[in-house]
Amino acid sequence: MGEREKRYYVYIMASLSGTLYTGVTNSVCRRSQEHKWSEGSSFTTKYEVNRLVYYEVFRYVNNAISREKKIKGWRRSRKVTLIESQNPGWRDLSRDFGREFQPTAPGSSRDSLLRSE
Repeated sequence: MGEREKRYYVYIMASLSGTLYTGVTNSVCRRSQEHKWSEGSSFTTKYEVNRLVYYEVFRYVNNAISREKKIKGWRRSRKVTLIESQNPGWRDLSRDFGREFQPTAPGSSRDSLLRSE
């Protein structure tokens, strides 16, 4: 079977008021938990940006970083269109993947795919 293939994620988090944050990680599960626990970044903590509303999966880190930079350069309206293309209700996608996304289960890890490269 061989070694598990690495994956990299570009993700968008949102607050209830609509503030957006775009990031890149090698574990969307762990990273979304960190945002929920207010450990993600000072920006996401300050603005309570703790809902995973979108992510993409990449095989190569350079592709993920390039995509993150591209999305960060977009206007808000284009980011909203991107989110709503996959998640029209702005659901917290972290709730779809089980216990590992719950703030009470630190250290868990399971990578699920919304979109592939």
